[in-house]
Amino acid sequence: MFGFGQKKSPERLEQKADSVRQLIAVQTNSGAVWTPRNYQNLVREGYMRNAIVYRCIRMICEAAASVPLTSSTATLAKLLVEPNTDQSGPDFFESLYGYLLLSGNGYLEMVSSNSLLELHVLRPDRMKVTVDKSGRPSGWEYAVGGRKIGLPRDFVENRNPVLHLKLFHPDNDHYGMSPLEAAACAVDIHNSGADWNKAMLDNAARPSGALVFHSQVGDGLSDEQFDRLKAELEQSHQGAKNAGRPLLLEGGLDWKPMALSPTDMDFLNSQHAAAREIALAFGIPPMLLGIPGDNTYANYREANRAFWRQTILPLVQKTALGLENWMQAWIEPSVSIEVARHLVPALQEDQTSLWKRVTEADFLNAEEKRSLLGLNPVAGEGADK
Repeated sequence: MFGFGQKKSPERLEQKADSVRQLIAVQTNSGAVWTPRNYQNLVREGYMRNAIVYRCIRMICEAAASVPLTSSTATLAKLLVEPNTDQSGPDFFESLYGYLLLSGNGYLEMVSSNSLLELHVLRPDRMKVTVDKSGRPSGWEYAVGGRKIGLPRDFVENRNPVLHLKLFHPDNDHYGMSPLEAAACAVDIHNSGADWNKAMLDNAARPSGALVFHSQVGDGLSDEQFDRLKAELEQSHQGAKNAGRPLLLEGGLDWKPMALSPTDMDFLNSQHAAAREIALAFGIPPMLLGIPGDNTYANYREANRAFWRQTILPLVQKTALGLENWMQAWIEPSVSIEVARHLVPALQEDQTSLWKRVTEADFLNAEEKRSLLGLNPVAGEGADK
């Protein structure tokens, strides 16, 4: 139901040179599959308008970007710290994780110039997967400013210019599914509740009662009288600044105040329920967002540990493995990326427990213990020690 649009455009498709910023030779692809969601609407209604969605994505992005990724290969280690001249490592990965959470897709472009490598994050709403006649992915297109850049796959050396990370989508072969899309209904409910609350505040935080006209002859107000009365009410008795202002009534008019029913007053609980559903979609314990009514975790510490173990580490590990497989064609087949979870302060308690268990395992030698702890072997150390 969402999409970038299906109309054919006379615009030319331009072939990539070293970067999407350089547009040169013309090339035509056989077909394309458009992303099945309206990225702009999801971003506007979710991230840019809903405080719960904003905080969820910020928490995940900042936490995941703070997890160090290391490599024994100097070239890759430098790329992980300084991916390009405009971004540091944390800024780069924060953007990648943000796009991945908002759209379900994350795109990285490799730019090679004079044996130097740079990584750039591409906006997912500007990307589409191109397919061949058999329906298999043959590359990507990057569209911006009315121009399109072709980024074909390399089926010979496997040096693909783009790494496409995606979250699982059960109904699409080429694109991932965003947690924001799964939480779309809850986001709408939460936003509508905020709009309703704002409207209530604009009307003195209570429903304006009813003006009842009493007449012995049974005649109602004329159109002119009705319009004048309505205009006076809107100008002098609506809005927070007019709260509590007395209403002057002419003969024949009676004010009948209306109170909120218990059902009407339950909107706050509905807001909290929608907020918990949004947090659930993103994998964040509601306690960490300050949402009341959830006692799943014994305390804040356990909730925080669960957040790191069940949400942050799987996301970082998925990204690291994707980068590792992609970089093997660009740098060397033996390249590897490790997630330095022992450097994460939030996981120090888990790390201390692991060290204690390994240290007390008398049936293991020193090298086996170092291997279990993710440490490199000590040069010259015997296996019997």
